[in-house]
Amino acid sequence: MPHLLAAISAHGYGHLAQTAPVLNALRAQLPALQLTVRCGLPQEVLARRIAGPFVHQQAEDDFGMVMHDALEVDVGASAARYAAFHHDWERRVATVARELEQAAPDLILADIPYLTLAAAARAGIPAVAMCCLNWADIYGYYCHALPEAGRIRAQMLAAYNSAAVFLRTEPAMPMPGLDNLHDIGPLALTGNARREEIDARCGLAADERLVLVVMGGIAFRPPLERWPLTPGVRYVMQRDWQPRRGDVLIQEELGLPFADVLASCDAVLTKPGYGTFAEAACAGVPLLYVPRVDWPEEPWLVRWLERQVPCAAVPREEFDRGAFLPRLQALWQPPRPAACAASGVLQAAALLRARLS
Repeated sequence: MPHLLAAISAHGYGHLAQTAPVLNALRAQLPALQLTVRCGLPQEVLARRIAGPFVHQQAEDDFGMVMHDALEVDVGASAARYAAFHHDWERRVATVARELEQAAPDLILADIPYLTLAAAARAGIPAVAMCCLNWADIYGYYCHALPEAGRIRAQMLAAYNSAAVFLRTEPAMPMPGLDNLHDIGPLALTGNARREEIDARCGLAADERLVLVVMGGIAFRPPLERWPLTPGVRYVMQRDWQPRRGDVLIQEELGLPFADVLASCDAVLTKPGYGTFAEAACAGVPLLYVPRVDWPEEPWLVRWLERQVPCAAVPREEFDRGAFLPRLQALWQPPRPAACAASGVLQAAALLRARLS
């Protein structure tokens, strides 16, 4: 029985959104697959996207960047945390290597905890990395001027380069410091449009528009109390925002997979992030986004999305007071585009299957 350990960053939900469809496709090809998921996200969050049984190791082998909120990085806190994280780097690598040896997987997939990859190399366990970015480039973008930055980034790059291959997903940052890159197509969990079912269950008129509002897995609540009520427009939002409005459907109460909800909506209102951008493109759903503050991945994501679906940026001030309806209406003028293919899912699954064999 082949055993795969998937190490997934808990910096938001985007890394899980990339990894889960690959794990599901691999399990469909290898029904006897034994799966361990090493991730700091809660078990119930993982289970909503990963099909079938898995062993959950509650561990955080990376932290990405410390965030003020979903839109803005706390650079000072991030730099301090990286300095502490790498102060005893060798001890951390040795500790995780022992944990990986105890789990005894045949192969490790990392999206994108570099500590897991360094520990896999120490333990002699084959490893594959996969992502649209790497933390060495993100750290270097914000912290390159610090005296310890060269040493820390060198350790990060060495860990990423220790993987047998780094699957760079479409779209992605360039990653010039890696010498093991292999390009694959987009990764997304694709759903089925079930709009008629939603309309019937919630009593919606046929001409009403549904807008999914989602900001990823990092805490952020829009100022919903300032948004005006707009006839003919309904929002789908998560329960914990407690949206006390008559124009809102609660996502969890629809009883549908997230991918089906997204595919059933007329637009998505979000922040730039791989998971939601790729899932909207692969569902052919127009997208309005609030720009993040100086996030280096954003230009690559936006340029790609502009080729896939109607999309536009909404300034933070307009977003905060709900003044984005004209921008949404502009997105709805063209015919709904054909969905792009999540071709990277089967490409990645095939590569993992070959290495497990």
